[in-house]
Amino acid sequence: MHSCDRPQRSVASATPPSTFTYHFTRISRNAKTGPIPVTTTSANSCPPGCSLKRNGCYAENGPLALHWRAVSEEGRGGSFDDLLQDISTLRRHALWRHNQAGDLTPSSPGVIDGRLLAKLVQANKGRRGFTYTHYAPTAANRAAIRSANELGFTVNLSAETLAQADAYAELGIAPVVVILPRGTTKPKRTPRGRHVVMCPASLGNTDCLNCGICQQRDRVAIMGFPAHGSGAKHVQGVFFGGRPS
Repeated sequence: MHSCDRPQRSVASATPPSTFTYHFTRISRNAKTGPIPVTTTSANSCPPGCSLKRNGCYAENGPLALHWRAVSEEGRGGSFDDLLQDISTLRRHALWRHNQAGDLTPSSPGVIDGRLLAKLVQANKGRRGFTYTHYAPTAANRAAIRSANELGFTVNLSAETLAQADAYAELGIAPVVVILPRGTTKPKRTPRGRHVVMCPASLGNTDCLNCGICQQRDRVAIMGFPAHGSGAKHVQGVFFGGRPS
């Protein structure tokens, strides 16, 4: 059941003043993820300074764009409270992916809403949720991301270059993923010698259900995703380049 199919609940709203919409899919049809639960968040959740907006963001093109647009225009999906309820119904130890499109909910431009993220972390308790964020690791955002990872919800920092991946890794707050040049198929090293492992799903060797590396918040290796598409370099562009969930 999707959030939009459920009747309204008489609970206190957790939604911030700006309107954000969340869509939950219990079984994804995406070949790269495998049949795991995935979510989609409206486009206004993305950081305002993201260099990929209208510049290669995978979710703005292709089959997923139609689904994301419908969620962003409130044509499907529901509230944050609906999302929490959906997550809380997942079986224990279930692997699930937050935000196949969209990002963590902000409280103001460029600032992750730590209060809502904490609620998401609580709903995930006992389960294996993971996501990625392009929000800059400012002091406030670092605190929210660190807390989420420490409490069992994996938030990967998304770097756009190998040098940036080094800088993010040195923060010591979260696992790191990085966009690699188009056509990259072999492991690489960052400028400071960190090992970069190619995403097996992006190479067609497996799917997220049978891999789960990105959910491992204590991993040392940086996960690498080759860029694809015209101008595309977003880490999620490879990870979710197939049909929408």
